[in-house]
Amino acid sequence: MAENKGLSAGAYGGVSGDDYVPYVPVSKAMPEMTVLSIFIGIIFAIVFGAANTYLGLKVGMTIAAGIPGAILATGILKGILKRNNILEANMIQAMASMGESLAGGLIFIIPAVIIFGDKLTIGTITVVAILGSLLGILFVVPLRRYLIVEEHGKLIYPEGMAAAEVLVSSSAGGSGFKTMMTGVAGGGIFKFLSEGLLLWKYEPEWTIKPLQGTIFGADVTAALIGVGYIVGIEIGMYMFAGALVAWLGLIPLIKYIGAGLTEPLFPSAALIKDMDAWAIWSKYIRYVGAGAVIAGGFISIAKAMPTIARSFKSAMSGIGAKASQKRTDVDVPMTYVIAGAIFVFIMAWLFPMTNVPVAGAIFVIIFAFFFSVVSARLVGMIGTSNNPISGMTISSLLFITGILKLTGHADNKAMVAAIIAGGIVCVAIAIAGGTAQSLKTTFIIGGTPKNLEIGMFLASAASAAAIGYVILMLNSAYGIGSKEIPAPQATMMSMVVKGIMTSQLPWTLVLAGISFGVMCELMGIPILPFALGLYLPIHLSAGVVIGGIVRAIVDKKFKDNEEVLKEKTEKGVLLASGMVAGESLVGILLAVFAMVGVNIGIGEKILPAITSSPWTSAVMGLVLCYWIYSFVVKKD
Repeated sequence: MAENKGLSAGAYGGVSGDDYVPYVPVSKAMPEMTVLSIFIGIIFAIVFGAANTYLGLKVGMTIAAGIPGAILATGILKGILKRNNILEANMIQAMASMGESLAGGLIFIIPAVIIFGDKLTIGTITVVAILGSLLGILFVVPLRRYLIVEEHGKLIYPEGMAAAEVLVSSSAGGSGFKTMMTGVAGGGIFKFLSEGLLLWKYEPEWTIKPLQGTIFGADVTAALIGVGYIVGIEIGMYMFAGALVAWLGLIPLIKYIGAGLTEPLFPSAALIKDMDAWAIWSKYIRYVGAGAVIAGGFISIAKAMPTIARSFKSAMSGIGAKASQKRTDVDVPMTYVIAGAIFVFIMAWLFPMTNVPVAGAIFVIIFAFFFSVVSARLVGMIGTSNNPISGMTISSLLFITGILKLTGHADNKAMVAAIIAGGIVCVAIAIAGGTAQSLKTTFIIGGTPKNLEIGMFLASAASAAAIGYVILMLNSAYGIGSKEIPAPQATMMSMVVKGIMTSQLPWTLVLAGISFGVMCELMGIPILPFALGLYLPIHLSAGVVIGGIVRAIVDKKFKDNEEVLKEKTEKGVLLASGMVAGESLVGILLAVFAMVGVNIGIGEKILPAITSSPWTSAVMGLVLCYWIYSFVVKKD
């Protein structure tokens, strides 16, 4: 084991990626891809994937699995098996994260097949999962060095750094481990009290009557505030700015202008005067947000093209190269990337369980690459939890469905083919984000990228069927699209595909979103964080910015003492990392309770006037923020 007691200062920047010395030195050889780590990683991937499938179909979001996977992996290896091997633990957490990423990629779109009234089989789900996972992992490979090494200190990768802190602290012990475990306990208790016992709402909101009844809210969760603390105030503010435009600008404007209409305004089937802020957001604003994501994606990829070209040239020149590379710089060969893309194209086109027309199969590869690159970079700024997978998938569906229609495919079979094609892209996007986070952890820890890339694909393939069975089981029990299992993203995807096929897509809203993206570029504002705020509920952006504000207050207190500031920064990030981990672990536990029908929500039965009040949530949020601040600033 490495002799370090914690991550070096260079882990968060200040040195170039090439000069960074990982926790496990390059010269040190340790077991990494072992039978034990692969076995435990696959089990974790299945468990986290199944739990997040239920959670995502129920509430439209998943819980990051890499950090809780890191804690559990270290606990099993070190505490039970007496194997203090951080590289094995890293392999396990990376594989665990693939279960959650795959669940998100599948549930955001594939249930739309059921919504269309078509039959969805376990074979189709498994094939879509495996093909999408293959593309998502392989398309990050040529860009790994640029994103992870060259952009070291610029792209944060909050969950990846949090997982690295967890692994190091758990392995080394000491004060860092205590800080992390304090965060785990705090985040877990806060989650259990709010979303388990329902003692207060985790998502309070207030109606603003002077602004046409729009709402303001915040996700008062330990994980989101923790992520905000990790990413800092700047990114949080860009997201919050987009949310303000949407919720305090566009929604009141639509309500004001549409209040006198006597007929529904497409794409809604209800009168605007009868719609609340959530309905307007769902029927109108999300299309605007999708347009902004489209603009952000295309502008980002255009600006990155020179770097992408250099990365590919470098990767291609390395084909056939032998032992000159460091262990920590070895990826799967570029020939695998090319062969994998060709294989997925052929399978998507010719395999009976997918049966995507050739034009659709071509665009599967194009958009899987395009948005995998965007996803891998985006999660470096705002984290996997805020990765707008559904927005990028909608962007892909707009083109794929349009191409199918232009080539003469416009029946129900073509709509299902578009969903299958979009499903492969969606899985690739989700997997690419998770892959980039895990590769960042691996870079910081000192693991071998090639081993992780192979292990993560094995985990994705192994958990595909399990996730598929959960989807079909929930459909059999409740029905996809029902009140119990609303599957919000998949419902939106079905609307997009049907809208294009029937020529009823609100292009005006999409183009308005694109104009917002162009505006951001002209003003020098990062597009994707702003677009993300425009697309998501304001509650999420507010939660992130709250964490960023706490970080800014701590930084301001110690701005005149660089050495102390560095110490407090590391302490705060470690505490926030533990909070994210604690909430994730308890979130999985609560998901299991929900799956077996156990209701522990006593808060809705005792003093409902207090437990349901948004002001109770606000007070508890302030208590959490004060606890974070006081813990970080106190003398050790």
